[in-house]
Amino acid sequence: MSFEQALRCRECGREYPLAPIFSCEYCFGPLEVAYDYDGIRAAVTRDSIERGPTSIWRYEALLPCDPAYKVDIGTGFTPLIKADRLAKAIGLDTLWIKNDTTNPTWSFKDRVVSVAIARARQFGFTAMACASTGNLANSVSAHAAAAGMEAYVFIPQDLEEGKVVGSAVYSPNLVMVDGNYDDVNRLCTELAYAHPWAFVNINVRPFYAEGSRTLAYEVAEQLGWRTPQRVVAPMASGSLFTKIYKGFQELHKVGLIDEPIVHMSGAQPEGCSPIATAFANHTLNFVPQKPNTIARSLAIGNPADGYYALKVMEETEGSAEMASDDEIVAGVKLLAETEGIFAETAGGTTIACLQKLVASGAIRRDEETVAFITGGGLKTIEAVQGKLIEPLRVTPNMASFESAVAARDGALAAGGR
Repeated sequence: MSFEQALRCRECGREYPLAPIFSCEYCFGPLEVAYDYDGIRAAVTRDSIERGPTSIWRYEALLPCDPAYKVDIGTGFTPLIKADRLAKAIGLDTLWIKNDTTNPTWSFKDRVVSVAIARARQFGFTAMACASTGNLANSVSAHAAAAGMEAYVFIPQDLEEGKVVGSAVYSPNLVMVDGNYDDVNRLCTELAYAHPWAFVNINVRPFYAEGSRTLAYEVAEQLGWRTPQRVVAPMASGSLFTKIYKGFQELHKVGLIDEPIVHMSGAQPEGCSPIATAFANHTLNFVPQKPNTIARSLAIGNPADGYYALKVMEETEGSAEMASDDEIVAGVKLLAETEGIFAETAGGTTIACLQKLVASGAIRRDEETVAFITGGGLKTIEAVQGKLIEPLRVTPNMASFESAVAARDGALAAGGR
C-alpha cells in the first residue's frame, strides 16, 4: 500500500494529480509529493519496519510508488559507523559516518533511482533517462539494465573515467555533452518535452527526490529511533540536504520518533559553492556559479533546491562551509586513514568542511554528529593520484626489502615526518 496523495507546489501550495510533471503551471514553483500521514501513522510501526527487508523497501509505506513496480538491486540500509578515530582527529566527542559507498553502484543515487524507476514503470514508461554528473548515470544505467528498459544518460564531456566506465558497462545510450552539468541539464529539459522517456531528475523529479529521505529514516532507526544533534551533508542541487531534513520531520509526524532537534550543515567545494557562499553572505538568494572543482559530483552551479537548502539552514540554526581542492583531497585521505572508508571527492568535501566547522566553533565538540558519505572513491581516483605515498619497489629477497625500508625511513626522517 502506498500513501501518496498528490503533487503540491512548494511555493503557492496548488495541488496536481500524481503525474510525470515537475513544475507549477501558475507560479512555476517546484512540485513535491504530498502524503496521507495519518494513514501512514495507522499502518506503520517501528516493529513493522524492523521486520522488513534490509533495503530502502523496509520503508515502502513512506515511498511515493507502488512497490509492485520496484526494481530492487539491494539499495539502502547502509552502515552507520561509529567513527572514533576520525572524531578524535578533528575534535569531536561523538561522530558517526553514514557510509553510502556500499550501495550497488557505490553512491546514494541508487536510493533516488530506485524510487524513480518504480514510479516510472507505474506510469507506463519503457525508457529511463537522466542528466548526470556521473553517479546518477551509473545508477540509472544499472537499474534500467536490471529492469530490461532502455536508458539514455547524458553526462559532461570531462567526467572522471571511473564514472564513464561505471555507466558504459551496462550498455545504456551514453551521451557526452560538450559543456558542464548545467549545459547537460538544459539539453535534457528540452529533450524531456520531445521524447517519451522518464527523465528521473526532470519529469519524474518530484518522485525521484523522495528517495533521499530514506537516509534520514535509516539514521534515525540505526540510532535507536532518534535523531543526531548535527548533520553534515554535501550539497550539489541541494535536494539531498533538504530531503534528509524532511525525512526526520516525517518520522515525527507518523509517530516513530520524538520531535527532531537537529542542526543541518551543508558542505560544498570552493570551486562550486553557490549555496555556501549565499549562507556566508547572510542571504537566501544565491548567485549561480561556473563550476571549477575536482568535486565534479557537486559541480552544479545553478542548484535547483539552493533556496530551500538555505531555508533549512535558517530553520535549524545550521551552517554551511566550503573546501578548496587541496582540502578535499586531504579529507579523502583523512577518512581513509582513520576509518578505512575510501570516499569520492564529495565525501572529501564533507569531511574537509566538517573539520573546518569544528575548528571554527560552528559545531561544538559535544554535539553528536552524523556525516553523510555519498559515493565511493574508486569513481574519482584521478583526484588522489600522485598525492599518495608511493609503494616500495623491491626485488624478491629480504636484503632488497630491508634496504628499501631503511631508505624510505631515512627520507621521511630528513623530511621532518
